[in-house]
Amino acid sequence: MMPANIWVYIDQFQGEALSASWETLGAACELGTGLQSKVVALVFGVNAAAIAGEALARGATAALICDDATLADFRVEAYAALLSGLVAARQPHAVLAPATARARELIATAAIDSETTVMADAIGLAVQDGVVLVTRPVYAGKLLCTASGVGGLPLFVTLRPRAFPKPSQGAVAPADAIERVQPALAEGALRVKVTGYDTVAGQVSLTDASIIVSGGRGVGGPEGFGPVRELANVLGGAMGASRAAVDAGWIAYSHQVGQTGKTVAPDLYVACGISGAIQHQAGMRTSKIIVAINKDREAPIFKLAKYGVVGDLFEVLPALSAEVRRRLGR
Repeated sequence: MMPANIWVYIDQFQGEALSASWETLGAACELGTGLQSKVVALVFGVNAAAIAGEALARGATAALICDDATLADFRVEAYAALLSGLVAARQPHAVLAPATARARELIATAAIDSETTVMADAIGLAVQDGVVLVTRPVYAGKLLCTASGVGGLPLFVTLRPRAFPKPSQGAVAPADAIERVQPALAEGALRVKVTGYDTVAGQVSLTDASIIVSGGRGVGGPEGFGPVRELANVLGGAMGASRAAVDAGWIAYSHQVGQTGKTVAPDLYVACGISGAIQHQAGMRTSKIIVAINKDREAPIFKLAKYGVVGDLFEVLPALSAEVRRRLGR
């Protein structure tokens, strides 16, 4: 018997899909080929039809959408009730989602409702003898574990952003590939109300950034993040931080990279004044190129780095920023 469909939750915010959602869709399409299964995009909320159309153009076979007013803002009780209801009624083989804050909460809640488990933060997917194998880091990223789901139960998986390639757009699929479904809960049944959002303008998202420049205890204080911020801006990247710098109150938690912060996988990660404790490595060790700048030549971060500079970050970073500006003609 052929396996049921592969579902992909497309995480979106205010009508725009996150890049990590398309990466997840690309991984799902690879699974669909291996399992000879259809790939169905799930799009809930604002602009659902347009996002579903893009999902079809990027490789999805079909799409289930719901753009009810109760889903205009992400509220896990409304989203999870809809997802778990669809899973119970249609029995997909697997449900994939990007490991974003909203999607992680949704998948965890829906998995509980579906009486199954979640394989979190996957960095590899494969099919062997009709079984989906999920590879994910364990022990703070020091080891990789490959496992499969429990037979007969839908497989819920979250995929680490930037761990999979994003599929390009192709031909537009026919409109009848999109099916509208009804919400599971009415507004009166929802206890959470969204009153607004606080946004910070001009910052590159850590999760989506291809370049991250992070500062640690070695910056010495809040003002020490000045050269870190400058290099990040010159490179067009995001600014990160270690837990030590965040705990000291030098920078906001939203910048924290590590086991208790954000897990990132940029093309370039520049660690400035960061010793490289295992908790920090857990959040950035899958970066493609790691550059370490530290006065302590024995710092653990140098064992992980492809390039290392033993020196004072307050001398190295301004020189780097100036050289990048010169080469870019700025």
